[in-house]
Amino acid sequence: MAIRKIKPTTPGQRGMTVSAYDEITCTTPERSLLEDLKSSGAKRKYRIIDFKRNKDGVPAKVATIEYDPNRSANIALLHYADGEKRYIIAPLGLNVGDTIVSGENADIKVGNALEIKNIPVGTMIHCIEIKPGKGAQLVRSAGNAAQLMAKEGKYAQVRLPSGEVRLVPMNAKATIGQVGNIDHANIMLGKAGRTRHMGFRPTVRGSVMNPCDHPHGGGEGKSPVGRPGPVTPWGKPALGYKTRKTKNVNDKFIVRRRNGK
Repeated sequence: MAIRKIKPTTPGQRGMTVSAYDEITCTTPERSLLEDLKSSGAKRKYRIIDFKRNKDGVPAKVATIEYDPNRSANIALLHYADGEKRYIIAPLGLNVGDTIVSGENADIKVGNALEIKNIPVGTMIHCIEIKPGKGAQLVRSAGNAAQLMAKEGKYAQVRLPSGEVRLVPMNAKATIGQVGNIDHANIMLGKAGRTRHMGFRPTVRGSVMNPCDHPHGGGEGKSPVGRPGPVTPWGKPALGYKTRKTKNVNDKFIVRRRNGK
């Protein structure tokens, strides 16, 4: 998807870029797949996404590619042969009119969902389940893809976008291909207002507060922290302090961490 530069008619629009939305084919969402959403920022509806892909053996035709305000990736509306409609995360290369299917007999084709035991080693995948049947929890944001590295026993090794190699159950489902909208990371918001529309409120630095409000506050002019290291407003170490539990139950599933250790 291409990126469009905004003409700098105001200081806020200087350097601002937006998506060209070349892949979007429909601007009106499917009403039966919408839910109310309580959120700050711009008012929006939640699109119900099928992360489980549990309609095995039923072919579906891609009806539209749509924008989703709740996530970085685009979504695709599927019309199944039995009449049901569902949204999925739109992978790169999926077009309107394509037919996709899930299940053990599905081909190794972009958009098809299979159990990992049926996917060849080396394949790029996304929307990966951690617990079989729970629905995809890994590799769902725009432009991301994981690679199936090896299979052994009950688990397969998957290299995630962060570089971490993790064990995933062989009967967990994953979707073939890479998540679309790969230029999302290159978009420049340009002004504070666009951040507010996304629901983010301003962040005030502790060093500009009073001492009664933050441990970094106070002092004459631009003062240093005045401590061995930076801390949170409640006095806990911050910025680089390791907070992961030493006895995390998920550690046994991590073969190699993202920092290579």
